[in-house]
Amino acid sequence: MLDVAAGIAGGKWPDADWTALAEAACRAALGETPYAGLIDASFCCEISIRLTNDDEVQTLNAQYRGKDKPTNVLSFPMVQADLLESLSNSDDGEVLLGDIVLADGVVAREAAERGITITDHATHLIIHGLLHLVGYDHEHDAEAEAMEEMERRALASLGIANPYAGEA
Repeated sequence: MLDVAAGIAGGKWPDADWTALAEAACRAALGETPYAGLIDASFCCEISIRLTNDDEVQTLNAQYRGKDKPTNVLSFPMVQADLLESLSNSDDGEVLLGDIVLADGVVAREAAERGITITDHATHLIIHGLLHLVGYDHEHDAEAEAMEEMERRALASLGIANPYAGEA
């Protein structure tokens, strides 16, 4: 069973049902991966979404990635990618898959630049973050294209336009 918790911890976020939005995004993203079974697993698979401000994300980015600037989304996997296949062997019936943290100012600026709503952009970033939680990355062109294709399909299933349209 997928359990997604989302909460505003700081910053200026628009009024929305963030838990429902985050759960839909996580379900859509997982559905595009070999780990879709986590959605209806017999154990509880937990994901935490933290909506906060740029300052907090900058601190986390500096501390964990050595980059002293805010970024739109950070992901903190709690399960090694090579252990995801064995999650059905959870001893206590619960697995914390990881945390996803979004920065309000960066998300708002990027949404405005793209001419989309903050909630649509945040949905995309939650999908992106979830894919990182299950081991996907975009360090190389082939990885980036595969990850972006999963993002496009997940977003389309939620009625959200391709965020990469028009990019070269």
